[in-house]
Amino acid sequence: QVQLVESGGGLVQAGGSLRLSCAASGSIFSIKAMGWYRQAPGKQRELVAIITSGGSTNYADSVKGRFTISRDNAKKTVYLQMSSLQAEDTADYYCNVALRRTQWSGVDVYWGQGTQVTVSS
Repeated sequence: QVQLVESGGGLVQAGGSLRLSCAASGSIFSIKAMGWYRQAPGKQRELVAIITSGGSTNYADSVKGRFTISRDNAKKTVYLQMSSLQAEDTADYYCNVALRRTQWSGVDVYWGQGTQVTVSS
C-alpha cells in the first residue's frame, strides 16, 4: 500500500507565494520521477513540473521562472515552491509519483488526492 499526502494549498493574493508538499509512504523500494500536475475548472489536467531521481527538472512554460520543484529523497517528499502567483494558476494541484514497490516490481504511478490553490486578483 502506497499513500501520497499533499499539503500547502490555500488562498493567496496575486503576486504571493505558496509551497506545496507531497509525502509518500508505505511499501516503497525506490522512487523514480516525482511531479506536480494541475487541473483548472473545465480544463484538462496538465503537467506543471517534474523532477527525476537524478534531480533533473522540467517545467511547463507557463510557470518557468516562477515555480521551483524539489525533492527530499530521505523524506520521500516532493515540493513545489510557487511564487509570483497569478489568477491563471488557480487550480487543483496533484502530485504524481513513479515508484517501485519492490526490487522485482515494475514502475507504478500514484496520484495524490489533490490540494486546491486559489489566487485572487
